[in-house]
Amino acid sequence: MAKISVRDLSVRGKKVLVRVDFNVPTEEKDGAVRITDDTRIRESLPTIELLRERGARVVLMAHFGRPKGQPNPKYTLRPVAEHLSGLLKAPVAFSPEVVGASARAVVDSLQDGGVALLENVRFHAEEEANESGFAKALADLGDLFVNDAFGAAHRAHASTAGIAQHCAQSAMGLLMEKELQYLQGELEKPQRPFLVILGGSKVSDKIGVIKALMEKADVFLIGGAMAYTFYKAIGIGTGKSRVEADKVGLAVELLELAKQKGVKFLLPIDNLETQEFSATAQPRATGILEVGGGITEGWEAVDIGPETVKKYAAEIAQAKTVLWNGPVGVFELPPFAHGTRGLAEAVANVGQSGAVTIIGGGDSVTAVKQFGLADKMTFISTGGGASLELLEGRVLPGVAALTEK
Repeated sequence: MAKISVRDLSVRGKKVLVRVDFNVPTEEKDGAVRITDDTRIRESLPTIELLRERGARVVLMAHFGRPKGQPNPKYTLRPVAEHLSGLLKAPVAFSPEVVGASARAVVDSLQDGGVALLENVRFHAEEEANESGFAKALADLGDLFVNDAFGAAHRAHASTAGIAQHCAQSAMGLLMEKELQYLQGELEKPQRPFLVILGGSKVSDKIGVIKALMEKADVFLIGGAMAYTFYKAIGIGTGKSRVEADKVGLAVELLELAKQKGVKFLLPIDNLETQEFSATAQPRATGILEVGGGITEGWEAVDIGPETVKKYAAEIAQAKTVLWNGPVGVFELPPFAHGTRGLAEAVANVGQSGAVTIIGGGDSVTAVKQFGLADKMTFISTGGGASLELLEGRVLPGVAALTEK
């Protein structure tokens, strides 16, 4: 989509409303709230710094948690304002209100290059309802709008989409631009072979993505619990493993589609299976699985097996473009993390050899960070649901609302 960028705006002396994604994980210790992963805040810094350097008065809007349309001190953004101030090495004014006279007073007090953060937009039910009056009240606080919250771009809310109707110009932030460049631009005509790794627990979550990417990809590597629905479809025993019984017919259809299109669609040839779901479990490899055989009765598959890791890594090594969405095992528990780690290392290696490697949001991002490989990937998306919807080819309301270039 050809939308204007924050780079195209004339911002000096103007109040620029910037929607960011500050929905970060936190923990409470001794009555103080601590941010445990500030990646999303750091990802917004290039846009904030560009606006500051160009003399804008930056007014940030964000949501945090699920306060259900009511003010809730548990979900205040005040600790985020303090953390951001530390990252910027500059004061960040905090408005305890989202709209109205006190919010306006905070915004009006800003100098050129100054930054303010409004309280959690989801403290108002009108935000998620995309109520026009609330969107206009937000817009009235500024002159221009920048959407840099890719992780919320698939939601048609007042602060992501509605606000654009009431601003003179609405532009993409630098993060939004980068997300669209990699998840849309790079995959429009990918360098081949184009390989897709899909994991996670449900086939149903990935139907749209599989169908859309089937038009472009050369190879699919399937892992995670979604693999066992495919097993069921081709007659491999699944033991106690998670299967979406109502999606078996769909799995058959997808396997048939891959055959018709000449796409290599690989399922795990072995798995780690366990009887105990814990950090001290002693899983065992199943051996090569064949139709008629399968995962042991009473046992549950929790990871791809060592032979699958070898086979998948060999495929990854041939790729020129890799897209990964969803872990291939329960990587949060060390005994079940070998498969996801093995593939992460293979993706990192092929990336170092010049392939474009894209981690498409969600738990796969957590995994590559956990294994210390994030800096070896070409691009890591900040969006979960937004990434999936974009990969499916859907229009994101938060992007569609922006000004055409």
